Amino acid sequence: MREFNVLVVDDEEEFRELTAKRLEKRGLKVKTAESGEKALEILEHSHTDVVLLDVKMPGIDGIETLRRIRAMKPLVEVVLLTGHASVDSGIEGMKLGAFDYLMKPIDLEPLLEKLSDANEKKRLHQAKIEQAEIRRNMSMPS
Repeated sequence: MREFNVLVVDDEEEFRELTAKRLEKRGLKVKTAESGEKALEILEHSHTDVVLLDVKMPGIDGIETLRRIRAMKPLVEVVLLTGHASVDSGIEGMKLGAFDYLMKPIDLEPLLEKLSDANEKKRLHQAKIEQAEIRRNMSMPS
């Protein structure tokens, strides 16, 4: 698996820390945030490829955090985490541009696969933008 940067956002400290450790053991670079506000602060000041974002959090919830991430860092992919009671939130998040959503509790392998797929989508999108900029620069008169 290619190394990339993940931000794990969840208000449950035990889940957040355990998930971060498990992802780091698999070679990913992980940062954590306990709230949507903290996540936005981290995104502003560090390179992040994929955000693993809990939907139900105090303060600004996952859906509002997703909206703000989309406005601030449109290339960052977001995978939502939902409980059984909030599947509708996962679907709403998809409509707002989330890469996908997963139900808690989650197994490590499906999580790694989803994060890796989200990172690949971001990487391809970034490459397309860079290619378009190169073509545009080449076609400009000097």
